[in-house]
Amino acid sequence: MDDVYRTLPLNPMRAFAIASRHKTFTAAANHMGVSQVAISRQIAILEAYLGVKLFERNSRSVKLTEVGRNLGTELGKLFDDLEAVTQRTMANEAETTIKLRIYPTLAHHWLLPRLSDFISRYPDYKIRINTVVEPLDFRGTHLDVAMQLGHGSWRDARCRKMFDEVVDAVCSPSYAARFNGFADPADLARAELLHARYRRREWDIWAAETGVELNQREGTEFDSSLLVYSAAKQGFGLALGQIALLTPELASGELIRPLNKAVETGAAFHVIWPTMKSASTKTRVFIDWLLEQSGQTPEFFRRASRNGQRKA
Repeated sequence: MDDVYRTLPLNPMRAFAIASRHKTFTAAANHMGVSQVAISRQIAILEAYLGVKLFERNSRSVKLTEVGRNLGTELGKLFDDLEAVTQRTMANEAETTIKLRIYPTLAHHWLLPRLSDFISRYPDYKIRINTVVEPLDFRGTHLDVAMQLGHGSWRDARCRKMFDEVVDAVCSPSYAARFNGFADPADLARAELLHARYRRREWDIWAAETGVELNQREGTEFDSSLLVYSAAKQGFGLALGQIALLTPELASGELIRPLNKAVETGAAFHVIWPTMKSASTKTRVFIDWLLEQSGQTPEFFRRASRNGQRKA
């Protein structure tokens, strides 16, 4: 049985089912977005597999044989059923899957350590994580929700602040020891600064707010803050860390704040959802969970009942 399924010519069957429904190779080719020759070739493969003629061909037209008409009717029903099953599966998946856009660094340092709590409370829901770093625009996407850094203004969307962005210079204890713990501010001029490609301006903000003189144009650039923090832990230099994301590393001593000069950048991490459609129950539950994890009040439901269900 397995061997039969492995050798079934499914593509030729689909091409034939469409051609039999449309009655011509040209119409079938237009429907599938391929050439008429490609349709003819696929049907020839199926005819060779079955050992029967499905179409009578002449120089100007084709005509279904009796065998072809019967097979076309049966295959058409099967492919219709297959399409229906596929659509039902996709619909069921959409009902239980929360599609989230989030930065890789925020996902790694903040969301993933907390996500098991959400999964244990709502085992029927799944999170599909999208970590593309690009301007957020819900139009033309299938996203349900996003977690982004900004100032509270996104097009066609509502948002709630989760926590402010607070940054400070961080490094490994061993790296700080090489510069006597940066007790002398002049030592900062010799430090290797680690930059994230999309956050280079934040060294400028930090230096201006703290009055620390840095040559922030120099240093090593990485594609993401995730790599910057990893490099800092391994002693490659001094990074500008988002304190809320590095709490475990700072608590364990993997990273330290040698200057202890925290600065609020004016931006904040927000949970954002589109206004072009009504937020589904799964999205509302997830948003409220994110706000709870951030120490904020819920947006949609007052509290959880004993059985884990939310009350509006």
